[in-house]
Amino acid sequence: MPGVTLDSSRKLGGYEFFEKVLGNPKFIVAPMVDQSELAWRKLSRRYGAQVVYTPMINAKMYAEGVRKPYREQNFDTVHGEEGGPEDRPLIVQFCANNADHLLTSAKLLEPYCDAVDINLGCPQDIARRGHYGSYLQDEWDLIYEMINTLHKNLSIPVTAKFRVFPTVEKTVEYAKMLERAGAQILTCHGRTREQRGHRSGLADWEKIRAVKEAVSVPVIANGNVLFYGDIERCLAATGADAVMSAEGNLYNPAIFMPAPSPPPSDPSSSTGSSQPTPASMYLTGYHPRNTALALEYLSIVKAQKTLTTPSAVKGHLFKLLRPALAKYPDLRERMGRIRVERAERDKDGGVAWDRYEEVIRELDSRLEIDIEAAKGKTLEELSPIDEVTGFPVLPHWLAQPYIRPLPAEPEAAKPPAETQQSGVQIVGM
Repeated sequence: MPGVTLDSSRKLGGYEFFEKVLGNPKFIVAPMVDQSELAWRKLSRRYGAQVVYTPMINAKMYAEGVRKPYREQNFDTVHGEEGGPEDRPLIVQFCANNADHLLTSAKLLEPYCDAVDINLGCPQDIARRGHYGSYLQDEWDLIYEMINTLHKNLSIPVTAKFRVFPTVEKTVEYAKMLERAGAQILTCHGRTREQRGHRSGLADWEKIRAVKEAVSVPVIANGNVLFYGDIERCLAATGADAVMSAEGNLYNPAIFMPAPSPPPSDPSSSTGSSQPTPASMYLTGYHPRNTALALEYLSIVKAQKTLTTPSAVKGHLFKLLRPALAKYPDLRERMGRIRVERAERDKDGGVAWDRYEEVIRELDSRLEIDIEAAKGKTLEELSPIDEVTGFPVLPHWLAQPYIRPLPAEPEAAKPPAETQQSGVQIVGM
């Protein structure tokens, strides 16, 4: 059964671990700060996710345990739900720049997961200030030490998630170093460290393919997966063993599910039309009603013992309901004014979330009127192509990706020229 080590006397690695413990997965949800928490992991698994990562945990803070709420808020071992039977297969991700802190934290959570991942890809300013994530990618000796320390001292595998370098050659050498250090799975995000925010641009699938061809461990591809149809395109282009989704999953947790086949005249469904349209190649997946997903997520939050942070709940609801709330800005403002304090959340045992539920149900009643008015039209007819992005815009009552336009200046998303020292010594920020 996936998520259960078959032989506790022998540590599995590489493809043997990938197949026997993880279940040979294709659909994986990324580690996302304050967003891939337990309730969201449960929802994602209901809609096709086969392996899910925890949010990134700061190894130093978790190891020291000085800030009492930190461990409870980032991985709650008290209630037995995180890392429990409904939360496997599970990979715990840490950010770190010290092998001792990393090992201490990894040993604490070793019994509750199937592998430990090291974050080598975060490009945000907080990672630069904290000296972790992609800001370690020029310190190969340190990275090797951290991976190798876990590889030699844990009973479960160590994995690594990283971003590419400007050149294929350096990216491949980097990946091979990670494998030599002991990483049993590599997740390759096809963007460079500089490609973030409005400068994200497109992920380079060719570099992911080069990594896949250069290493002998499983490779997970990350980047450019917005619709269900992108999954097979990504796997074909990269040769990767699986696809990881981050933002695509946040806006539609059913991104890993194919479209059902209800009557084509039902506008609330995500079926295709008998007449092919430019949008049809993107509409092969399942796009549930977004209010239904929001209510389902809230029901999970309320039912479990493990507490969910108010910021995570609000973040998920605004992403799920983004197109519907754009149609009804009065409800968007009303939802934005809702405040759930931690003490209130803990005391009420779920009642605090009812204020969100009231807004969602009112939104749903308005959407019902819109759906009724669209009866008789196919999903393709209701999904015009956006001239700026080239992607279809689905009806506002359906879960759908948030697509950022490419940078106005093509050069904006490109990284600066690298020096001969990059990848060998610390390069000044």
